[in-house]
This record gives sequence, structure tokens and C-alpha cells, in this order.
Amino acid sequence: MFGGGHRSWGEPGRGHGSWGAPPWARGPKARRGDVRAAILAVLADQPLNGYQIIQEIADRSGGMWKPSPGSVYPTLQQLEDEGLVVAKEDGGRKVYRLTAEGEEYVETNSSEVGAPFEAMSSSAAGGDDLKLQPLIGQTAAALWQVLATGTPDQQARARQVLADTRRKLYGILADGDDATGEA
Repeated sequence: MFGGGHRSWGEPGRGHGSWGAPPWARGPKARRGDVRAAILAVLADQPLNGYQIIQEIADRSGGMWKPSPGSVYPTLQQLEDEGLVVAKEDGGRKVYRLTAEGEEYVETNSSEVGAPFEAMSSSAAGGDDLKLQPLIGQTAAALWQVLATGTPDQQARARQVLADTRRKLYGILADGDDATGEA
């Protein structure tokens, strides 16, 4: 394994998902209150269970933000306590929907409720750099597969691919317009 026996950002068991992500590749960080606003926003469209709420937030943020159950469920309880959301058992799952007060709150505070997704879209509008994030994660996953299951020859070839890729990326910066990275 590269880097000795210590864990790295892309190693299984760390970060988001099974492969993790370095802090700089996660996209904009959610602020305090964003989970609350995002939950209200998604429930304004339809009743959902907790898992569906998490998935819908991830979908609306283009995969840049997937709040943890540890932040979503306490927030749902808070929203219930405030009278903005009500939960009903449906097939063994709690399905959450806005109350009349919750619907009024969303209408009255539409800019607050839409803010988390606006922040994500304004960050994404800054350029195509965020579109690289899924590719970076997929590449890291492929690399870890080679490290975990590849032969010594395959691992050596992977190191060469990484070295070549690094040189080409710096070549792009050095030449400006050269998309191939060839100097």
C-alpha cells in the first residue's frame, strides 16, 4: 500500500461513503440551519421518510451534500416539536409531512428554505471544477481496487498511470490551452 500502514483519505472506513473523500473534494460545507431548511424544502414537495429525505437532499445538491442520519433525524424531531412537521406510520416507517403551519412557514420564508440549495448551485455555477469530484472519487475507488486485489505488476502499472496523469495535469497548467497535457 502507498504511504505505509497509515490510513489515507481515500481508504475504506473513513470519510463519506465507503471510499471517503478528501475535505477539499466535498464541495461547499453545509452551515448550521441548512439541514433544517433543506428538510423543509424537500417536504414542501411531498411527504417522505427519513431515508428519502436524505436521498432527496443529495439529489437536489447534485450529490455534493448528503446529510447524515445523525443530523437529519434530530432535526426532524425538532421540526415536530415546533409544529412544522408531523410524522405518520406508514408500512413500518415514519413518513414526514409539513403541517399547515409548516406550509405557511415555507411560503413566508422561501429564501431561507431555498438557501442551502442556492448555495450549492451558486458554487457549482463558478465553473466545471465541481464536476470533477465524481471522477476523482471514481478514480480513487479504482486505485484502491488495484491496491487491494491487483498483482504486483498491476500495482506498478497503476503507479505509472498516476505519475503520467500528474505530469499531464501540470502540463495543462503550464501550457494553458493544451487540453492533452502534452508539453
